[in-house]
Amino acid sequence: METAPSLLLMATVLFTATLSGVFGMAGGMVLMGALLALLPVPQAMIAHGLLQFAANGARAVMLARHVRLRILGFYAVGSATAAILLQLVNIVPSTPWVYLTLGVMPLVAWLPTERVQLDAAKPGHAVACGATVTGMHVAAGASGPLLDLFFARTTLDRHSIVATKAATQVLAHVIKIAFYLWLVRGTQQAALPAWPWLLGGFALSLLGTWLGGKVLNRMSDKSFLQWTRWIITAIGAAYLLQALRLFWA
Repeated sequence: METAPSLLLMATVLFTATLSGVFGMAGGMVLMGALLALLPVPQAMIAHGLLQFAANGARAVMLARHVRLRILGFYAVGSATAAILLQLVNIVPSTPWVYLTLGVMPLVAWLPTERVQLDAAKPGHAVACGATVTGMHVAAGASGPLLDLFFARTTLDRHSIVATKAATQVLAHVIKIAFYLWLVRGTQQAALPAWPWLLGGFALSLLGTWLGGKVLNRMSDKSFLQWTRWIITAIGAAYLLQALRLFWA
């Protein structure tokens, strides 16, 4: 990767890790789009999974006392089910289709929560969350808005929401990495980005996670919920335009 794109991508890694550190989402969507602009889909998915694994893992560790283990356990059941079903799939989505999926996904944030009564604190809902979110990770690389739908009606405070989301995302990213490594094994697309780039990305992911935690501590629960919806909507709109441009081309 050339110097200028590498530096721009490193700055994006720091920004997106900070963004996710504040809202527990959105950063992964931005990073996925940046990686798709520079890498083929399989490599972008693998690199994204590794970087987000580092960022979410660090966030889960930093906020470990806030992680709701009961929710995480039921989520893992759904995630494992999705992993088994994904073994039957042998398709790599094209770049335009990934952008389209990323663009449409934020629409779920506007579903009326009084009608779509999903709550990750309920066992059945947590299992469904694990299955659908993991599947979306493989299809689009990120699934923040869908994950948020399962946490919108919980009575958890913002620290518990961010911490538990981070722990669930660690599982989803591991499955995504394994899926694409297996899918493109033995091909040129299976090659990982250069290790200096990955090490730099890991370091910046940790730094961004720490910075995001500082901002999160200064926010109120009300501001946290208000900002989340509008941020992901803006990101989705940008990706829809990119998808339309690529399909038109």
